[in-house]
Amino acid sequence: MAGVFDRLVGQDAVESELTAAAVAARSGVSSSAMTHSWLFTGPPGSGRSVAALCFAAALQCTDPGAPGCGHCHACTTTMAGTHGDVRRVIPEGLSIGTKEMREIVQVASRRPSTGRWQVVLVEDADRLTEAAGNVLLKVVEEPPERTVFLLCAPSVDPEDIAVTLRSRCRHMHLVTPSVDSIAQVLRERDGLDAETAGWAASISGGHVGRARRLATDEESRSRRKRALALVAATARPAVAYTAADELVKSAEEEAKQVSATRDEREREELATALGAGGTGKGTASATRGSAGVLKDLERRQKSRATRTSRDSLDRALIDVAGFYRDALAVRMTGPARPVTLTHPDLRDEIRDLATEVPPEGLLRSIEAVLHCREALDTNVKPRFAVAAMVATLIAARTR
Repeated sequence: MAGVFDRLVGQDAVESELTAAAVAARSGVSSSAMTHSWLFTGPPGSGRSVAALCFAAALQCTDPGAPGCGHCHACTTTMAGTHGDVRRVIPEGLSIGTKEMREIVQVASRRPSTGRWQVVLVEDADRLTEAAGNVLLKVVEEPPERTVFLLCAPSVDPEDIAVTLRSRCRHMHLVTPSVDSIAQVLRERDGLDAETAGWAASISGGHVGRARRLATDEESRSRRKRALALVAATARPAVAYTAADELVKSAEEEAKQVSATRDEREREELATALGAGGTGKGTASATRGSAGVLKDLERRQKSRATRTSRDSLDRALIDVAGFYRDALAVRMTGPARPVTLTHPDLRDEIRDLATEVPPEGLLRSIEAVLHCREALDTNVKPRFAVAAMVATLIAARTR
């Protein structure tokens, strides 16, 4: 049976180091291979959070063979997210706050109840507020004896992870999986035909999860098509602004669809916990004063929906930036030197754009998309940020 590390794609070096660390941790012998704090970085889709979770399973693994067997109770519960000594911090809103981090640190200070280690896995550690990062830093500096912290972030840049936190972690950098390795995964694990797998892998930007969605979900393909249609629409200003509004609306609609079922379930569970529908003595007093709890839930759900919408819009912007990047590469290299395209299925459209817009215009367009992403990170309203980007894209065609 396959081990947990088989979930990683194109990360042989990382797998080797993590396996060695898990072996050292199991032996109990002091070794440089094992430490209490780890930082996993890599581009979107490289599998940094998957690597961290696999490592958590390997640390808890009870199989006498190689750590991370994938079939023992510790491995299966860790990968399923139900192991009692593995805490996953997955930000639902735009950031991870101090209150949440203090609660996690308090739990992390306990001794493991059933496993070998108390493991705290912080996904998207780049979303830690400065205050929350300081709370985490204090415990990372002097970690409990049987606790391991696994942090995930895009890079070691100070914008993504505090320098002080970075300096106290062992760094594991994951690379972008190759197109061939992603296509192989889609064929062997998802049962897709070679043509579909190859197409999805080639346009996924090295993101395994996105390749899978593009290959299997019609709506994901439609969203990509709408995003890239914005580039052609910039030739007609009125159409371009309409397309920009549709792009924002599409992201908001996706967030509503993703959140609707979960939000309703959470409201029902909270209402039940507060005594809704009960008839016993004390039911009225149990529900009294629940308005604050309900407002807190609504606030968290709204924050989660905002994040989902921003993430969806960001994926669209990355596609748009990739289209302009392809056109600039084609324009600068010429037909004699073929380049690897981000959107290889749109070669003709890319060639047309490279012909219509001068190199400096293409470069300004890429910068405009990147500025839009930065504006969204600083909470500029999406419609305003995207409209400003479109104005620059239109101007870049005419100068």
